[in-house]
Order: sequence, then C-alpha cells, then structure tokens
Amino acid sequence: MGRLWPWLRLLMAVGILVALGWRLGTGAFVDGLRAISAWSVLAALGIGFATTVLSAWRWCVVARGLGLPLPLGTAVADYYRGLLLNSVLPAGVLGDVHRAVNHGKQSGDVGRGVRAVVFERFAGQVVLIAIGVAVLLTQPVTAVDLVPGRGVVLTALAVLAVAAGLAASSPAVRRALRTTWADARAGLLSRSALPRVVFSSAATLLGHLAMFFVAARVAGSTASVGQLVPLFVLALLVMAIPVNVGGWGPREAFLAVAFGTAGLGAAQGLTTAVVYGVLAMVAGLPGVLVLFRGRATAPVVPPVPAGRPSGAQDVEVLPERLDQRREQVLPLAA
Repeated sequence: MGRLWPWLRLLMAVGILVALGWRLGTGAFVDGLRAISAWSVLAALGIGFATTVLSAWRWCVVARGLGLPLPLGTAVADYYRGLLLNSVLPAGVLGDVHRAVNHGKQSGDVGRGVRAVVFERFAGQVVLIAIGVAVLLTQPVTAVDLVPGRGVVLTALAVLAVAAGLAASSPAVRRALRTTWADARAGLLSRSALPRVVFSSAATLLGHLAMFFVAARVAGSTASVGQLVPLFVLALLVMAIPVNVGGWGPREAFLAVAFGTAGLGAAQGLTTAVVYGVLAMVAGLPGVLVLFRGRATAPVVPPVPAGRPSGAQDVEVLPERLDQRREQVLPLAA
C-alpha cells in the first residue's frame, strides 16, 4: 500500500481536476493560464524568494538547536531544490525527504537531520492552523460554513487519539517518542528558538497570502481583502490534505466552492486557484539552478548532541582522533 499511495494521490488529484473541468468547463483553466503576465511572474519570483529565505532560516534555527551545522546559504539552496521536487514529483514530499536525508548525512546524524525538517515543517503547519482558527472565529458565518461539522471534527480527533494510544503502547515507539520530545525541546521549544520559529512561520504565511492576492487580481477578482483573507487561509489549510500533487486538486475544488458560496463566482475561484498554482511553480523555478549541484565533500564531524556542552563531545572524540593519527604516522616511520 505504501508504494501505491503516491499514485493513488496522483489519481485522486487528477480526478478532482477532471471533475471540476466537467462541472465548470475548461474555460476557467484556460483563462487562468492566459492571465499570467510578466509582472505576475516577477511578483511570484520575489514573493517566492522571501518565503523561501524565511523558511530556510526557520530550518537553520531548528537544525542548529539540535547541534547540526547549517549555513543559511546552503539551507536556501536546498530549500529551493526541495520545493521544486515537491511540485513535480507524485509523492509531494520527496523534496523534503531529500533535503532531510542529505543534510543528515553531511552533518553525521541522519536521524536528527530528518527530525529537523519534520520539526520546521510541523511548526509552519501549527502556526497556519492557529491563525486559521483565529480568522475563522472572527469572520462571518459564510466562511465557517465551509468547515466540516463539529461531529466530523470530533470523530476525526477521537480516531487519532485511539491510533496514538495504540502506537504508544509499543516500547520501540515510546523510545522514539522520548527521543523526539527531547530534540523538540532543544530545537523547537527552547527559549531562543521558539520566538524565531513563530516569527518566520507567520511571515512565511503572509507571503503565501500575498501570492494568493496576486493570483486573485491576475484572475480578475475585485473582491475586498476582508472577503478573500478567510478563503485563502482555509485554502492553505486544504492544501495540506495529503491527496494533492504540488498543491493541485483540493485547492482548486475548495476555492471553486468557497468563491461560489461567498457570491464571488465558482469559475472565478477556480481561475484564481489555477493562477496561484502556476505562480507557485514559477516561484520554485530557481531550484533548477541547484537541482544537480552537490555539496562540496568535507570531513564529517559528529554533531554536538542537543543540550550537551561542546567540550564534553571533544573529550570523547579526542582518543579516536589520536588513534587515527597514530595509524597514519606509524607506516611512515617504518
């Protein structure tokens, strides 16, 4: 099932788009592609650069909190590569997997490298959900009506709670949870990391909303900011549903329904989603420049475990380094 899931996601996403084309016609898709202009491409590249740098900085904060070295320039290049791979590959997360494993290997700790990426992406989603709930609680009923009923939400939470309880009964899972929690406290929840992670996540969210506003104006929408904010925040939440490919599928369906419900026109919502999808892909195009560029090979220095002073790690590594140096010198002396 694990091997089939990426292709099932692709089929579901394509099925949603085909259903929208059949229901609303292909004109909305064609209008979205025709509406792309030079200024919108430049705006997408500029907004994409800002959000990518902010996301890469968040990754640096988390990784360094875990004791893993990660220069900002390297993080930006790897993040661009990951965004590009996420947008073109069926699984939708292979770009993140690549940068996590690659950074872990270069740092000498693949486990912490993976957890650093998981933590920084998780932080972004938590901030998005928090802002989304706040927006919904202060918006008209029209936006709230687009959210599943209370019974559906409670049922989903109950299922997740039962699954978590069953998983936690395994000793291996409990050990993994303890390790993850210790790393989360060091890399994500520490006094120095948490404010920077929240700030970068909120600023990145503003960048994504700005991209949506550009897409709406390019698509010809004249709706006010107050009308569009709740719809776009919910669209970002919908894009996190794991049945899309590069965001395509549920986003288009949701904005078509949302715009129709808000009286803005379902076709207008679909065109806005199409323009956003194209601009998001344009924003990730700089990843082509670093797609096949490998990092310079360098000796791997074991990272300093989170929460431990660097001196203690040096004391442990020193005997091993002396042994290696002795092995290199003795043949020459002979």
